[in-house]
Amino acid sequence: MEQCYNRGCGQLFDPQTNNDESCRHHPGEPFFHDAYKGWSCCNKKSVDFTEFLNIKGCTLAKHSNVKPPEPEKPVKDESDKDEVIEVRAPIQEALPRPPIDSPMTVLQPTVAPALKEIVFAAKTPAVQKSSDAIEVGTTCKNNGCTYSFTGNSSDFGECTYHPGVPIFHEGLKFWSCCQKRTSDFAQFMAQKGCTYGEHKWVKENDDKKVVQCRYDWHQTATNVVVAIYAKKYDYSQSVIELNPIRLHVNLVFPEQDNAKFDLDLELRGIVNVSNASAHMYGTKVEITLPKLEPGSWSNLNFPNKKLPAVKKSQVEEKKKQEESDEEFFDLDDIKAETSFRLSEMSMQNPNNLD
Repeated sequence: MEQCYNRGCGQLFDPQTNNDESCRHHPGEPFFHDAYKGWSCCNKKSVDFTEFLNIKGCTLAKHSNVKPPEPEKPVKDESDKDEVIEVRAPIQEALPRPPIDSPMTVLQPTVAPALKEIVFAAKTPAVQKSSDAIEVGTTCKNNGCTYSFTGNSSDFGECTYHPGVPIFHEGLKFWSCCQKRTSDFAQFMAQKGCTYGEHKWVKENDDKKVVQCRYDWHQTATNVVVAIYAKKYDYSQSVIELNPIRLHVNLVFPEQDNAKFDLDLELRGIVNVSNASAHMYGTKVEITLPKLEPGSWSNLNFPNKKLPAVKKSQVEEKKKQEESDEEFFDLDDIKAETSFRLSEMSMQNPNNLD
């Protein structure tokens, strides 16, 4: 017995008894179109595959043990295929970097009502009497040292502390002086100091003129946003200055004997000064710097760079000349500026966020 390969038959047959009416099959080819299944040789079709297989053949002929040839697949003619032309966007050249000592523009911040109320209600701090006596239990003023004054000779022993400032950036906490980073605040507070020296039981007068504020930054596709976290600063005395590659912020704290926080950064990218804005809130200062060219900044600023003196804008200089032709000096201001510079030299630069 042999197998018949005619479409729609599939029976076994005896070659000796095979005749012209032994096999009922479909001489055509199956087709599948729009959910219909049928044969090209007859008009019968169905949407059910089982019914399609059970459609009886429309032609009688001999059984055949030869498999019918597979239908030829159409050959794709790629000669008429449209040619794809790839057009790349033009490469934009980097903008020339302006000089760092370009004139600075003073930003006029939007002040929150809550901050105005805090400044208005602030009282003049009481004058504290200085005393050389150190009370027992006084904590060492050096960063990272938890030793307390006991009144014994060991109080003047070796102190292990951090001479730098704390930095909090993108979930990481570390000291600017040793760069050992952690995400856990308790581990950060317990981190051993990196410098040895003497305990500091009384803060120097110079320290009262400088305030250390934490600051952070983030960016979007079009803007870089700098946030400085500070409380009880005087918005009317504080100044925010900007040029295309430099940001200078000076915050004044009246309740701390007019102490100042000074931040002077050379920015990584170029910003649009005319569209920059600043907002002063009760707990922070937020500065929005629009990017002048597309791209992501790897860091906020170039670290450890000594910047030249700030140049005021031409509008401010002209206004200053119109106000008075005489110059007045305040000895208290000169002392404050000198003490601020000495304290600045004793600290490591906290501008490095890396």
